[in-house]
Amino acid sequence: MTGFDATEVRRLRTEEQLSVREIRARTGLGRNRIYEMLRGIPAPDRVRRPRAKDDLRAQAVALRSSGHPVPEIARQLGVSRSTAYLWVRHLPLERDPEEERQRRRAHSKLMTDAQWNEHRRARDAARAATVDAAAAWVKNLRYRDLVLVGAALYWAEGSKAKPWRPHDCRVRFVNSDPVLVTLFIEFVEALGERREALRYRVAIHESADAAEAVGWWADQIGVSAEVFQPSTMKRHRPTTVRRNTGESYRGCLSVEVPRSRRLYWKIEGIMKGMADGVRTAGR
Repeated sequence: MTGFDATEVRRLRTEEQLSVREIRARTGLGRNRIYEMLRGIPAPDRVRRPRAKDDLRAQAVALRSSGHPVPEIARQLGVSRSTAYLWVRHLPLERDPEEERQRRRAHSKLMTDAQWNEHRRARDAARAATVDAAAAWVKNLRYRDLVLVGAALYWAEGSKAKPWRPHDCRVRFVNSDPVLVTLFIEFVEALGERREALRYRVAIHESADAAEAVGWWADQIGVSAEVFQPSTMKRHRPTTVRRNTGESYRGCLSVEVPRSRRLYWKIEGIMKGMADGVRTAGR
C-alpha cells in the first residue's frame, strides 16, 4: 500500500500537470487506480496528443457548412463515406428544392447511362455495320437510277403546281440536308441543266451567321459563293423554342432552275410513268 490518496493524485494532475505515467512513477499506484481517481478531470494540454485526422475533421465541417454532401466531402478529403458522415452528421444539409431536383435528375441520368452503355455500344455498332453494307450495295447510281430517285425526291420535297395555280410549273427545291440538295442538283444535271446556271439562295434566321452559311453551302455543292442570291432572313422570335440552333445550323438552301417549265413537265411525266409501272406490277 502507498500513502497517496485521491486528493494528492488530483493535485498532481491539476497543479503539476503530470501525465498518468508520471503520476504512476511518483506514487507507485497502478494505472487503473489512477484513472479511477482522475475520473472527470480532463488531461492537461501538454500531455494531449493531437489526433491525426483532426484537421480533416475540421475541413469536413467547413465543407458541410458550405453545402457539400457527404459523398463529395469524402471524395475531396480521401476518406470513406462512413467516416465523413460521422464527422458531419450533426450538421444536416438543407438543400434548395430546385437544386435537389436537378441533383436527383443528374444522378438518375448517370445511373441510366451506366446501365445502358453496353446496349448503346452494341446498337451503334450494328447500325454502323448496316449502313456500311447498304452503302456498299448502292455503289454508283446509274443514269436511270439517278433520274428515278431524283424525280421521286423532287415530287416529295420540291415545289409543285397547285390546283388553284395549275400552270405555275417552276422547278424549285428547298431543303436543309446537304445530301438531299446535292442529289437534287445531280438529278437536274443528268436532265441537261448546268450547275452554275441554277439559282441559289440561303434562308436562315437572323440570329445566325448568314455569310458563314453561304460559304458552307457553296462548299457543299461545289459552286462559288458569288453566284448566290441575297439570303432570306427569318425574324428571330425569342418566345419560340427552336431546335435548329448552334454551330451546325446553316439554314435551308433554295435551288431553283430558271426557265424550267419543260423540265417540270418531264418530272411530272417520270412520276406518271412510275405510278403506271407500280399499278401494272400489282396486277
